[in-house]
Amino acid sequence: MSDNTKIGTSLLGLGLLFIALGVLLLFDRFLLSLGNVMFLAGLLMTMGVSRSARFFRKKAHDCGLRGVACFFGGVALVLVFKRPLVGMFLEGFGFVNLFGNFFPIALSAMRTMPVIGNVLSMPGVSSVADKLAGVEQRRARNWA
Repeated sequence: MSDNTKIGTSLLGLGLLFIALGVLLLFDRFLLSLGNVMFLAGLLMTMGVSRSARFFRKKAHDCGLRGVACFFGGVALVLVFKRPLVGMFLEGFGFVNLFGNFFPIALSAMRTMPVIGNVLSMPGVSSVADKLAGVEQRRARNWA
């Protein structure tokens, strides 16, 4: 793993942490702005500038401009126009549209982790996590 990937992954994690703290602290504008800048910088460092540009262009072409416009519009509302509440809702909608395909992959990776995997294997939590990630539940057929 290259140094840029390590730094980018750290920035992604810190960005998500600051965004979560900003939401928990009643949409604190400073924490949300800092989290957005760190998240975008981490995304660029992890994927690279050209791959990131291709990703957003491809998503804009495949899914329409809705996801990309909502994500970057939400970032602009938080950073430039200082409207954190509306910006985070718009950004969250865009995030789900852009990265929704990765949720089942992330869920399966989290199920292999020591503590989180045990929580995700609990009966009630497992079905809710599967529904949120869009994972189809497999049922055993009764051949009797």
